[in-house]
Amino acid sequence: MARLSRRDFLRTVGAAALAGCAPAGQPPLPPGELLGMAHSLGHRLRDGHFAAPSEIRKTGTLIVGGGISGLAAAWKLSHAAVDDFLLLEMEAEAGGNSRAGRSPLVAYPWGAHYLPLPTREATAVRQLLAELNVLQGSPLAEKPLYDETYLCATPQERVYRNGLWEEGLLPRRGIGSDERQQQQRFQARMEELKQARGRDGRRLFAIPMELSSRDPEWLALDRISFRQWLTEHGFSAPSLLWLANYATRDDFGMACEQTSAWAGLHYFACRNGQAANATADSVLTAPDGNAWLSRGLAARTADRIVTGALVWRIEEGKSSLTVDALLGDRTVRFVADRLIWAAPAFLLPHVWPAIPGPLKDAARAGDYAPWLVANLHLADFPEERHGAPPAWDNVLYDSPGLGYVVATHQLIRRRQSGTVFTCYRALHDVTPAAGRRLLLETPRQAWAEGILAELERVHPDIRRLATRLDVFRHGHAMRRPTPGSLWGKQRQLLAAFKSPRLALAHADLSGFSLFEEALYRGVRAAENVLQEAGVRFDSSL
Repeated sequence: MARLSRRDFLRTVGAAALAGCAPAGQPPLPPGELLGMAHSLGHRLRDGHFAAPSEIRKTGTLIVGGGISGLAAAWKLSHAAVDDFLLLEMEAEAGGNSRAGRSPLVAYPWGAHYLPLPTREATAVRQLLAELNVLQGSPLAEKPLYDETYLCATPQERVYRNGLWEEGLLPRRGIGSDERQQQQRFQARMEELKQARGRDGRRLFAIPMELSSRDPEWLALDRISFRQWLTEHGFSAPSLLWLANYATRDDFGMACEQTSAWAGLHYFACRNGQAANATADSVLTAPDGNAWLSRGLAARTADRIVTGALVWRIEEGKSSLTVDALLGDRTVRFVADRLIWAAPAFLLPHVWPAIPGPLKDAARAGDYAPWLVANLHLADFPEERHGAPPAWDNVLYDSPGLGYVVATHQLIRRRQSGTVFTCYRALHDVTPAAGRRLLLETPRQAWAEGILAELERVHPDIRRLATRLDVFRHGHAMRRPTPGSLWGKQRQLLAAFKSPRLALAHADLSGFSLFEEALYRGVRAAENVLQEAGVRFDSSL
């Protein structure tokens, strides 16, 4: 397969933006929408000029942010029999990066699309899965039984390289003996690190990351890049460097030379969950990605979620907090005893004028990766190249994109007449600010043309089968774990912040965006609030 480089892709985007249509002789671009990036609301926060409050509502606890961490906080409060709370979410629906869309055929993800088997440390995740009856039996079991409906159907993943599909993500066909030995040595080392413990007795790389070892020898890895660690340990094989780069782009939205070595190793070594009825590398998924998890969290508290609410001011008083939020064209003032901030950390200084200086600096210290997700609706499955059969996760080795997942794969027992491919692309080789500008300024037709040009190298008839192509832009998809950002003082200050009336809850506190991290931070914030309020509860952590 000829390489479609980043430069080639941008050239394709630029040409399509000028032409506004498919190349001559090709079927017209399918219809669709350009979604996400509600930048006008962000500009409202920057520019101010909000109306005075026209209504006052009172609540015991106010949660700001309806992503996984905010929903997890609400879930935990509900479990403690606390119902005097409200959750404010800026978007039209809660779920954050775990939202989904639906067609007459199937549901499909707009972001996060799988959950690895939870480790024994991820107790809150296991509790949630048991409540949803996906984990069956005791959530404390070493190898729980999982509902096969949610265990990813086989084949799980494949990679397209040199004109052929291969099963798995680490290419093996046509690899020389030296490179194969490097692959084996790398895999053996990652297996060792999964079990290894620091001098404090903790696992070196745990998930949630807060439970990881604080052994200084291993925390020092945060100060170098993952690429540097690979080089220093003799891992130079092209297939290994590609896998490392794919992994960091997939989870962090950045290349391995931009990523903290601690974060890169955490990706490969933190997860050691097992199942009684699946292999250790299995994942839990559904046609709509992780939306089933966000719905499960919201099930008990849906009547206390207020959507379309833009919080623009927080003020702390002697006995309460006031939070002003724009709902439609009017401002509502919420008066609460306690506040859980579950929105991204960088927004907090914009809405809390009295934020302490060190916390303000910490909230602004991180940067965020821009991401693009496209859902391509197809009238039928496209033509296949040779090699491994169609899988759930389909990765293109020599491509700027991250490949695609197939929404109907979990319905494999029922032959569908069509399908939806969810395509992912991290804008990792421009600065985050430049990536956000690209997302804002590029028309849908240009993204659509670039995506189809990439996929038709693998599926020659994909344009003819495409019936719709929607593009969703995530301007601040996830916090970037750059070297020094995880175990430096700024992130640790965010994670350790405590106040009698205000608690922080977001994956930002962990330094990278994973479901397990967001859930942990939300539950932990809720438990801090319950403790401050003197409410008895059974800890989920």
